[in-house]
Amino acid sequence: MIDEPGFEILYEEGPCLVVNKPPGVLTQAPPGIDSLEVRIKEFYRRRLDRSGKVYLAVLHRLDRPVSGAMVFARHVRAARRLADQFEARTVEKVYWACVAGRVVPESGTWRDTLRKIPDRPQAEIVADDHPEGRAAVLHYRTLSHADWGTCLEIQLETGRTHQVRVQAASRGWPVLGDERYGSAAPFGSQFEDARLRTIALHARRLAFRHPMSRQPVDVTAPPPLAWQDLGFELD
Repeated sequence: MIDEPGFEILYEEGPCLVVNKPPGVLTQAPPGIDSLEVRIKEFYRRRLDRSGKVYLAVLHRLDRPVSGAMVFARHVRAARRLADQFEARTVEKVYWACVAGRVVPESGTWRDTLRKIPDRPQAEIVADDHPEGRAAVLHYRTLSHADWGTCLEIQLETGRTHQVRVQAASRGWPVLGDERYGSAAPFGSQFEDARLRTIALHARRLAFRHPMSRQPVDVTAPPPLAWQDLGFELD
């Protein structure tokens, strides 16, 4: 593993890059605003000693307060092949989520219909026949219980806006630190700028096939420092 300014490289092979996204950083942003995309492009400019444009395909996103594994492609053919895997839902995405309360049962599947609320950075559960609704499915199992609540391992079947956050909160178990969806428990550094605060949701593992060699790639991302306060080892 190599620590680079602003992000950590977890895997790099040819045009395929997996990094550990830090919390509080946007995946993408308008020009002039810091983002993970900007940081990675700048890293490659320095490495390649290049001042012009750098190609980087952003294939999926993590919410600003969320940390964890993300895969990027560095040329068009690799991007297309990875995008096909995401579309076919063959990319395995596993999250850790620390939520308030004791989740029952200790394992299961959550099925809901979600919609993105227009003009607001928020999603909500709606009736199954809502014209803007989209199916949201995840599978979970309990990893541990503590005074602060429950740690879940979550495998996403779909990837909707704020899916884990909404589905957990709607059942009375908001992700720690997620004030947007009702958490009363702080998590991590309490920056004055709320946009920089983190929540206890981490993309722990990402598995897919390398877009060129077709060999399996399975990457695990260590959680941020704030997880130590919950009793986790950062490995």
